Amino acid sequence: MASLLIMVAVLQYRWTKQLSVATEARIGSTLQPLMMRWHLDFYGELSALCVALQVGPDSGARDNWNDYLRRYVDLSRAPMNHESVENIYANPDLIESIYIWDSSDSRLLRLNANTARIEISSIPQDLQPLLARLQAKSSSLYTALRAWEFPDPSAEKRFRSHDGLASSASQRTDKSSGWQFDKNIPAIVHPIVDSDPRSLRPATQSANGQNPVDWAVIILNLDYIQRKMLPDLTKRYFSGPEGLEYKLAVMATGSTPRLIFSSDPQFPNSNRGAFDSKMNIFGPPPESLEGHFWQFIGNSESSRHEEWRNFSAPVWFPVIQYTSHDEPWMLLLQHHKGPLEAIAASIWRRNLITGGIVLVLLTVDMGLIIYASRRAQKLAKLQLDFVASVSHQLLTPLAAIYCSGQNVEDGLVKTRTDSIAQGSIITNQARQLIDTVKQILLFASTENGTNRYALRPLQVLGILQYVRKNVAVLVEGAGFDVEQQVQAGMPYVMGDLSGLSHCLQNLILNAVKYSGKNRWIGISASVHEAENHHKEVRISVQDHGSGISSSELPHIFEPFYRSPKAVDAQIRGTGLGLAVAKRIAEAMGGKLSVTSEVDVGSTFTLHLPVPRKSEADMALFVPGIDLGVQK
Repeated sequence: MASLLIMVAVLQYRWTKQLSVATEARIGSTLQPLMMRWHLDFYGELSALCVALQVGPDSGARDNWNDYLRRYVDLSRAPMNHESVENIYANPDLIESIYIWDSSDSRLLRLNANTARIEISSIPQDLQPLLARLQAKSSSLYTALRAWEFPDPSAEKRFRSHDGLASSASQRTDKSSGWQFDKNIPAIVHPIVDSDPRSLRPATQSANGQNPVDWAVIILNLDYIQRKMLPDLTKRYFSGPEGLEYKLAVMATGSTPRLIFSSDPQFPNSNRGAFDSKMNIFGPPPESLEGHFWQFIGNSESSRHEEWRNFSAPVWFPVIQYTSHDEPWMLLLQHHKGPLEAIAASIWRRNLITGGIVLVLLTVDMGLIIYASRRAQKLAKLQLDFVASVSHQLLTPLAAIYCSGQNVEDGLVKTRTDSIAQGSIITNQARQLIDTVKQILLFASTENGTNRYALRPLQVLGILQYVRKNVAVLVEGAGFDVEQQVQAGMPYVMGDLSGLSHCLQNLILNAVKYSGKNRWIGISASVHEAENHHKEVRISVQDHGSGISSSELPHIFEPFYRSPKAVDAQIRGTGLGLAVAKRIAEAMGGKLSVTSEVDVGSTFTLHLPVPRKSEADMALFVPGIDLGVQK
């Protein structure tokens, strides 16, 4: 059983650990698709603007500035259909303003949707770094499509070695291709090749014979993104029946991190390791080898290694890099109850505690089974000893009766004196048989609760006289001297005369058996205060016999128990006398106690409650015995 318990404990520990890991993996497998869908809708909002303006040339269009102005005016004045499919119609609220950067004349032209005119504008200070980068990348379309790159030799060498990949990127026909994102403003920009004769400025060529490019610059409304767009996306994908299930933040990382949006004022805190998942919103550039990294999303091995905690999303707009260590916008998530590691650890601890309690209960149950089996074995042994003892006690009187009967049959009994002697033997042995059978029947009745007692107020002296009369023949025949002391003015006690007399007779007969050579028995009765401030009468039976050892005292009231010394000394008994006496005392509201010392003697005390005065008015008289006078 101990080996099985250890095995179950080890297996349970492993199962709870695996369950915790599986729970965390399940949450991750649900969380990553939600983040990807959030990402697609975020890009869908921006892509709708690109589709609405239809900026070429990668889409095949060769439009002039007035075409872009007209599309912007149409977009600004078109009614929004909120019941339409998401991200099909561009949202003009997402646009703060649209500019065209004339790289040939270094002019900034603003498209005014209200007046439907193109106006020359001063250069805002926050646009100067972006326009400087665009101006430096305006020599050709090939260069302009890579304006997002940070100009360093290693990057140039890397892209030249993968010129085929770059060429395929430049030849894409999707209307959202060619757009590049500036995370600092924020803005999206696209190169414009103007070769249309209706253009507002004369066509020019660079020194290498390629057409220089201008730029369409869409300034995004950051306030609308923070106040409307990001909160709506958060509620759409990360809310549950009780509100947001996850805390969400969009942060522009880098040397000086900048919080774009947070669903909780306390998130994110300084503990960055507590994030459940982080996603690079713009990811690595699609024209680089790292652009293929996003394809790992469909790879199940990645999820097993918990790469869902920190990954890059697919990229549609490369991010313009101003330094070699530019950090993009990051989507940060944490469960509203705390980090997933802490939640999984809490689940693991709860399962472990529950399993531990089950194991403890199982251990206790096994212990109880072992204890019960040992008690059953012990009881079986006691019962076998009882059967042997009873058989011996029955066999001895029967043998004596048989011998007496055989003597009569053989004619050995000839005189009256012999007849009287043989009759006395038969009578005494028959009485022993009857007493033994009665003892067994009385034990059976107390065991199954069929014995019923009629409790009445009784006088103590009368009870003792009745008991001594019943045991007089045995006690006097054994040559015992009985000393009785009864306190004056004894009150009545509650009990059944027959039951009490049987209880006291067992105690007196026990003293006769175990007194040895000392032929003295003391019987005393006195009144004492009980624990509940009520009075009780204590009737004690004392002997100067061999006594009982302290190790045996807890067992002497158990059924069938007999002291090993008594068995070795071949003292007759069934092991039921004290058990029956104790049960009779308890049935009458009292108890039986014992004090003993080896080689000194034993004292058994019967504790009986004193009835209330109204009950004491009733007196019980036994025929032939005066119970009303105490001496």
